[in-house]
Amino acid sequence: MSRNHARIIPGEEIGSISDWDFVDVDTSTSRFAAKVAAQALAEEQARETSLRQTLLSEGHAQGYAEGYAEGHAQGHAHATLEGQKQFNDYVAHEGRVAAESLSQLFATAQSQLAEAEQVMAKGVLELACELARQVLRHEMSTNPNALQPVVREALSVLAIDSKAALVRLNPLDMEVLSEVLRQEFSNLSLTLLPDSSISRGGCLVEAAGTVVDGTVEQRWRKTVAALGLDAPWEPEDVNA
Repeated sequence: MSRNHARIIPGEEIGSISDWDFVDVDTSTSRFAAKVAAQALAEEQARETSLRQTLLSEGHAQGYAEGYAEGHAQGHAHATLEGQKQFNDYVAHEGRVAAESLSQLFATAQSQLAEAEQVMAKGVLELACELARQVLRHEMSTNPNALQPVVREALSVLAIDSKAALVRLNPLDMEVLSEVLRQEFSNLSLTLLPDSSISRGGCLVEAAGTVVDGTVEQRWRKTVAALGLDAPWEPEDVNA
């Protein structure tokens, strides 16, 4: 164990005595403290600047995002309005033109269909008339008695005002019907005249200046006219 011993220093050992001045120490300390404070202030200012830049950067980013969103919404709304306007314009103009064109095409198709139906109907009638012509021609060539009702009808009309009548018949029909007609209309002064210009199955009856045309051609023309056709009995009978 060491011991601390107090010792009195004699005067002769003390070379000189000077007062202790704390000025230099205080100055250094103040400078050091000022430097530390300045450094702390600089760091604080740097932190504040960095924070400010960060806030500004975040604010800029947020503002950009908000501006982009707003701009996008406005652009979308504008595009929607523009699209609606274009659609309305189309409906008002191009759509109307397309509708009118479609309506015209539909009307044309209906007209063509109606014409086709009329052509088909006329063709069917013409075919039916041709078949009827063939049947009648065969009937009149094999059964001359088929003419008798025609002559009877004509004479019954004319006999009301007259007692005499002239009947023109095809020579072949005359051979078959002359006797039958004389017997049936014995109350009339009946003159039977063969006429080769009259087709078989037809007749011309005259009485008191009145003529009843009972020819096949005339009867056929009236029959097909009722059906809306203009078809002669024979192809060459166009102007008959």
